[in-house]
Amino acid sequence: MPDLLLGATAGSGASIFATVTTDLVAEVQRRHDLSPTVTAAVGRLVTGAVLFGASLALRERISLRISGDGPIGTLAADAWLLDDRTVGARGYARNGRAELPIDARGKFDVAGAIGDGLLQVTKSFEVGQPYVGVVPLHSREIAEDLAAYLAKSEQVPSVVALGVLANPKGVVAAGGVLAQVLPGAGESAIADLEKRARAMPAVTKLIAEREDARHLLHQLSGDVELRSQREMDVRFACLCTKQKVEAVLRGLGRSELESMNRERDETEAICEFCGRRYVFTRDEIEALITSV
Repeated sequence: MPDLLLGATAGSGASIFATVTTDLVAEVQRRHDLSPTVTAAVGRLVTGAVLFGASLALRERISLRISGDGPIGTLAADAWLLDDRTVGARGYARNGRAELPIDARGKFDVAGAIGDGLLQVTKSFEVGQPYVGVVPLHSREIAEDLAAYLAKSEQVPSVVALGVLANPKGVVAAGGVLAQVLPGAGESAIADLEKRARAMPAVTKLIAEREDARHLLHQLSGDVELRSQREMDVRFACLCTKQKVEAVLRGLGRSELESMNRERDETEAICEFCGRRYVFTRDEIEALITSV
């Protein structure tokens, strides 16, 4: 089934979003040759970014970054609108080959691989300064950490469920749901959402059984009427360009660029998100030096 993001208002109490990201997470895994545990971690984060990005406008971007003391190190994910009906997203991990044994529940030990640390959420807008929120990791399971961030930093009671089913051969299923209580909703609204979320089968189980984003949406909304539905495609994308890499190289300064040009015939830069390689000849580096 294609990767899709759906959003709707459930009665007058909550906004609910659901997404299938199997192809997106598989592409991230392929580009970075991620181990199954890191695939689960990055896949959850990039799925969370897609869900957070559901309310973005064009030329806005959401960035999620986790800095932990576990073997993965840093992991990050971005999402933004490519157009009014397509979400682009990307993700990476500092140590993509980190691996831990399956935990006592028979699941990937994402919490152990991440360790203790911080979650940073950055919202970049077309005009004005980005909004940055930083909170300590709550459970290191990512979904609960994102829900804790929304409750603490944005004062929005929320339910988040994320899942990635992977093995050494690839990604079997990935997706998630996000529900946020609307202003003015009764106190029981979040309790009802949490109850329905606990009663839901695992997101990956549903997707592996070929259920789509619409089914996930209705699983969380229950019998509540859904209104104002929005549908968007989801796909892997990257923001890197040669011009942006040139700007980074200029930032190294004249002396560093001159040293690089003396030591090598070509200078190579690799995008940490998509793995694309940018190669600069000595003449190109010389041109950058003169422009610094």
